[in-house]
Amino acid sequence: MPQAKAAALHCPPTGHCDVLVVGGGPAGATIATLLARQGRHVVVLEKAHHPRFHIGESLLPANLPLLDKLGVREQVAAIGMPKWGVDFSSPQHAHPSALAFGDAWDKSMPMAWQVRRADFDDILFRNARASGAVTHEGCRVKRVDFDADGASVDAVQDDGTTQRWRARYVVDASGRDTLLAQQNGWKQKNRKHDSAALYGHFSGAQRQSGRLAGNISIFWFFHGWFWFIPLADGSTSVGAVCWPHYLKSREKPLPAFFADTIALCPALQQRLHGATLMDGRIYATGNYAYSADRCAGERFLMLGDAYAFIDPVFSSGVYLAMVGAFEGADVVAAALDRPAQAPAARRRFEHVMRRGPREFSWFIHRMTNPALRDLFMHPQNPLRMQEAVLSLLAGDIYGKTPIWVSLTLFKAVYYAGSLAALPRTWRAWRERRRNIHDVGALQGENVVAPSA
Repeated sequence: MPQAKAAALHCPPTGHCDVLVVGGGPAGATIATLLARQGRHVVVLEKAHHPRFHIGESLLPANLPLLDKLGVREQVAAIGMPKWGVDFSSPQHAHPSALAFGDAWDKSMPMAWQVRRADFDDILFRNARASGAVTHEGCRVKRVDFDADGASVDAVQDDGTTQRWRARYVVDASGRDTLLAQQNGWKQKNRKHDSAALYGHFSGAQRQSGRLAGNISIFWFFHGWFWFIPLADGSTSVGAVCWPHYLKSREKPLPAFFADTIALCPALQQRLHGATLMDGRIYATGNYAYSADRCAGERFLMLGDAYAFIDPVFSSGVYLAMVGAFEGADVVAAALDRPAQAPAARRRFEHVMRRGPREFSWFIHRMTNPALRDLFMHPQNPLRMQEAVLSLLAGDIYGKTPIWVSLTLFKAVYYAGSLAALPRTWRAWRERRRNIHDVGALQGENVVAPSA
């Protein structure tokens, strides 16, 4: 548990609560809803005002049962673009590859949605309020200090007014602010997968036809990969996740550099022919992948990006945040009502929090390897390996679907293919090692560059 320190702000308590949740994104809003429904006094402090911009717009099929439990599925469907699968494009292959979630092991989760995160997060936040949580917007938490009785939480409102809350338990769902990890020195950069991203929204992008119009498209190119996410309002989210070595080479304003980057991927450039950058803005975020060396203590939990962030190639962020919130609600209940059971509940939570990033990261760390790319571009289903991989991509990793033997066989095929083409594998490994070297590209987050 963090050691108690002198508070940064000196003011009388604003109020007391059972649980104080830092952050009102998907993780914070979900756990606030669940705890408030248990009859607990829950306070959510959100630094921004909903609806607010956020990237990460693609949900997984495994999100849908969670939305059902929260009672917001119909609201999300009303703002969402149906997503039935994913397609891949590679410059080393003459044809695209398409995978459908309906072909996964469990056929009951064939689709998800692409969503504007401003709208999606607002739905979850308002649902937490409707469930009984006390919500405050425009209130940034600055520090959390723990003691024998709970925690003191110091915050500042938009107008400069200071607040101090007393809570029996704290949930850090502060996203990439990583409040507790930063405050206590727990944050560790991911040395295996260093990357950064440029992204913006376009109007007039060319979509696929029929039911495939909402598919997420992944485009590999020499310096990384692109996402192409169609949204229900007609706009399209386009982003490039690149090696720091490439981004450090930028000598132009971000919009011009992003246009040059798109030109390196002819397949994507064709989809964007005639499209217009909306709002004239390109966003950039650096220091991409990280994790904290812990996710829980006696009086706190860390959820979602407050604990770890992995490359978004498989759109796992929102799902992992919400799964953690469901599991975390049980930990909080045990800590407040059944202290003797709290250590066991915390161990289960820690297992869930580590498992998700670990399972996705095996694929993420190898996405630029030609052997894995070949497997995605030529999908086959011997021994149900394709079904198992699709189940993982759908988020079906916490239930009873028996995918693990087939996933192990898939990994064995990958390793065999890598050995069979050892010179190519060695070149790809060497190039990756050079490119992930941290050269200080795009330090900081959410840099916004106007088009002019």
